[in-house]
Amino acid sequence: MSALVRFFQSTILSKVVMAGTGVVLVLFLLGHMIGNLQMHIGQEKMNVYAETLQHLGGVLWLIRLALFTFLVLHIIASIRLKALNLSARPEAYAFKNTVKATLASRTMIWTGVMIALFVTYHLLHFTVKATNPQYGGLFDAMGRHDVYSMVILGYQNILISIVYIAAMILLGFHLIHAIESMFQTLGVNHPKYNSFIHGLSVTLSLIIAIGFISIPLGVLFGWIALPAGVVAL
Repeated sequence: MSALVRFFQSTILSKVVMAGTGVVLVLFLLGHMIGNLQMHIGQEKMNVYAETLQHLGGVLWLIRLALFTFLVLHIIASIRLKALNLSARPEAYAFKNTVKATLASRTMIWTGVMIALFVTYHLLHFTVKATNPQYGGLFDAMGRHDVYSMVILGYQNILISIVYIAAMILLGFHLIHAIESMFQTLGVNHPKYNSFIHGLSVTLSLIIAIGFISIPLGVLFGWIALPAGVVAL
């Protein structure tokens, strides 16, 4: 029993929670990015994709609730680890020279906080439509909610696009260290594979960040345009 108590009081559990929830969140980001990239294909593809998600009904809300739970657990674990690190004695860092303290690793907690704030705004903007209730009145020729036009109208606001692009740059920066740490926590940590893992972390981070950023840039530069007959609200 005492061993179990020590386990829950140690950093091990927090690191396992961080890694486990991190895997789920990275997979979600990849899937969400692939879905959003349909903005480059056109109104029909994007709106069919959005309608398919909406037809999941209660299942969609269960998925959202699960993702929100994973995100909260991820944040709690990261805050706990940060607090434990700050309160640790110098002796706890006897082997710190074996780990390269990069800028990304040193700022994880702060980039994480800024990303969480952005996610809150992003949900209020496009999912709940609390900041722009007029988006709820957009429909395409087939009577579907016109998510395609909604996204374009949102990113035509240069300030919103800048905030979104900045948030995605922070996300990419956060993921570079997060993905690499995830592998280490899950036990994939060997000099033979570390270079590959680092390269994979950087590659995945760039793919996710650039994929998301391509959408507001596409709107601002006219690669993604409003369908005929749709005007700014």
